[in-house]
Amino acid sequence: MKSDENSIWFHGSPYRLIRLLAGSTITQDRQLAEVFSHKPTIVSVEDDGRIRHNGILPGYLYIIPEPLTPDDLEPVPHSTMEPRKEFLTRRELPVRMIGPVEINPKELLLPEEIREFKQRSPKKGTQDDSI
Repeated sequence: MKSDENSIWFHGSPYRLIRLLAGSTITQDRQLAEVFSHKPTIVSVEDDGRIRHNGILPGYLYIIPEPLTPDDLEPVPHSTMEPRKEFLTRRELPVRMIGPVEINPKELLLPEEIREFKQRSPKKGTQDDSI
């Protein structure tokens, strides 16, 4: 998804917020923001577009209530998401809560899927030879 400075920007968090600090992650993908509100450590985007995760905290969905320009954003470096899916803020931004986000059990990764992701993940301090 290409960013569109006229579109709505979302942020998901398990915390109640009134503003985001510079360096916070935002997206124009509402579902992705909802998933990140659960503070997952693993997020998997399925071939059919469904997003699954291992987040266990109920969260909150926010919008950024003011227009943003390209100067306000930068792509997340080394993101595993498709290009231009998630961005970092370059300045502090106000947020407005849309509401709570309950965990959808159908989105949760199964314990064996989590183990598989962890086994495939390169260990800290090692280089992944598949790159």
